[in-house]
This record gives sequence, C-alpha cells and structure tokens, in this order.
Amino acid sequence: MSLAKKLKHLKSIIARCESAVIAFSGGVDSSLVCAVAHEVLGERVIAVTAVSHTYPPGEIDVAKEVAKRIGIKHMIIETGELDDPKFIANPIDRCYLCKGELLGKLDDVRKKFGFKKILDGTNHDDLSDFRPGFRALEEFGVMSPLALAGIGKEEVRQLAAGYGLPNFDKPANPCLASRIPFGCTITQESLDRIAKAEGFMHSLGFRVVRVRDHGDLARIEVAKSELEKAFMLKNEMEKNLKRLGYTFVTLDLEGYRSGSLNPKVDLDTKS
Repeated sequence: MSLAKKLKHLKSIIARCESAVIAFSGGVDSSLVCAVAHEVLGERVIAVTAVSHTYPPGEIDVAKEVAKRIGIKHMIIETGELDDPKFIANPIDRCYLCKGELLGKLDDVRKKFGFKKILDGTNHDDLSDFRPGFRALEEFGVMSPLALAGIGKEEVRQLAAGYGLPNFDKPANPCLASRIPFGCTITQESLDRIAKAEGFMHSLGFRVVRVRDHGDLARIEVAKSELEKAFMLKNEMEKNLKRLGYTFVTLDLEGYRSGSLNPKVDLDTKS
C-alpha cells in the first residue's frame, strides 16, 4: 500500500473515534497522531503530556512546541510511578505498571471531557518489540491508529516531515527507567543521575545516547558512527560522570541498541 493510501486509512481510523484524548510524549509518533487527529477531529481532541522524574528533561518543552505548531489543545498532567512500590522494584513488567499509571490519568481526562477514545503513538514496527505495556493498552481500550494503518517508523518520519513537524527526525528518548536493569531498584536519585549524565553527553554533541545505569557503573551507548568521537572524549566523559557519582565509566563497543537491557525472549511471549 502506498504511503498516501496509508495516510488516508489513518485519517479514516481516527475519524471513527469521533473524539479522543491522545497520549502525547512529544516524540514523533504521537506528534503525527496529534497532527492528523487535529486535522480530522478539530476541537474534539486533546493532547495530554505527562511529567514525572521518569521522563527525560526537555521532552516537555518539545511537546509544548509541537502542540503549539499543530494548534491542538494541550494539557500537562503529573504521574506518580515512583509512589508505586511495585514499579520501583523494577520487575520485568515495569512498563506495564508505568503505562497503567499513565492511562489511568488519561482515562480520567477522557471522562472529564466526555470523549470516546484514548489514542497513542504505537507504530507498526513497535509490534515486534518487547513491550509489556501493550497489556495496559488493551485493558484501557486504547487505540493505536498508526499500527492499525500499518505505518512504520520511517513512514512516520516521512509523514511528520510532510506535516511540517519540527521533531520529524527526533531520536526516540523513552522513559529513563529503561536505562536501569530489571530487578535493580528505581530511585529518584538514580533517574536524576541518568538524566544529568545523558544531558552532559548531549552537550558534547552526541545525538543518540543511553547511559545504562548498573549501580556504580555507567555503560554509555552512542551511535556506532560516533564511537571514535567518544574515544577521543573518553577522559572528559569519565571525569564528568564520576563527578555524578559513578565509580566506573565504560563505553559499550557495540554502540547504541534500542532495548539493550530487555530480556531475550521469543516474540510469542512478548506483551
């Protein structure tokens, strides 16, 4: 199916919702959903962005900018993942717990406005990844229009560029808890340390960065194309990350891999 036909299909899917609340992270996927939903549903849609210590700093600013560019009604709410002992224990279904907290708040917004559906930015490529949060989507009856329209990540970027969205080529930047291995306790302090470490790496000019927090050890992932640059800056990286409290600082020679801390499971067991 051509991209033009997929976009037409996407619009028809969203139109059938009649009205909706959108889980809007500020990433390119949910931004595209916001742009198309606002075009199709107008004032019968609202974008909602959550803030908490689990989200990378700066994402809220991107969300505000994109929402303003689109012209969509935008609401900011707070979520309390760190108040949940189950979440901070960091089990393998951590994302399910986090997503459940978010969707519970979004459902409250949906009921307040009397809207029909909750939409999110899950794209077709995400369906083959390890995503325990999908179970929460099912429980709250969330619709994922990009996935339903068969639109993958690169197609999302193409469409987002066509809509003039400023973040069309923005790298993914998920929950900071995803930098902590399953089973290791999540604390506000660890999340803040990760945020500062990644902020420093970005200040050096690295576009895609993950600082995997293994307690006293920081394992840095950058794009393979930037590994040589990272080696050249290794002394500065070590000095600054140790200043943040890490005892050991390492550079992952495999480079950045999405979900490098995810368990190795068969797709049939993923949720």
